[in-house]
Amino acid sequence: MGPFIATFVYFAISVVIVLIGLFIFEMMTKKYKDLEAVHDGNVAVAMSISGKIIGICIILAFAIYHSTEIYETLIWGIYGVVLQMIAYLLFDLFSGKISVEEQLSKNNMAVGILSMGVSIGLAFVIGASIT
Repeated sequence: MGPFIATFVYFAISVVIVLIGLFIFEMMTKKYKDLEAVHDGNVAVAMSISGKIIGICIILAFAIYHSTEIYETLIWGIYGVVLQMIAYLLFDLFSGKISVEEQLSKNNMAVGILSMGVSIGLAFVIGASIT
């Protein structure tokens, strides 16, 4: 029965970390509210959020693979969310003359795809660095 309980604990930790990460990302956006934009049909924002969710889950998967204790997964998961946030801020900073947040609020699908790709791509790099 131990593996079933451990699986449930990893699942519960992962759901909580994803929800916390999404809440923090929501607080970071000033030009729109994530779920309201999705409700209004903003596909670019939905893609960006999807990238963040997938990215956080990728990092958590690596954390689970490489941790020997559940608390290590929690620490790596939180650290991974922080690194994802830094990556998002750097993406916005280095995206040149465009404001990623502004373009997402305007439902710019190209920026939504790019944002999703950055989140997922860097999640693999972050995850692979977990030792």
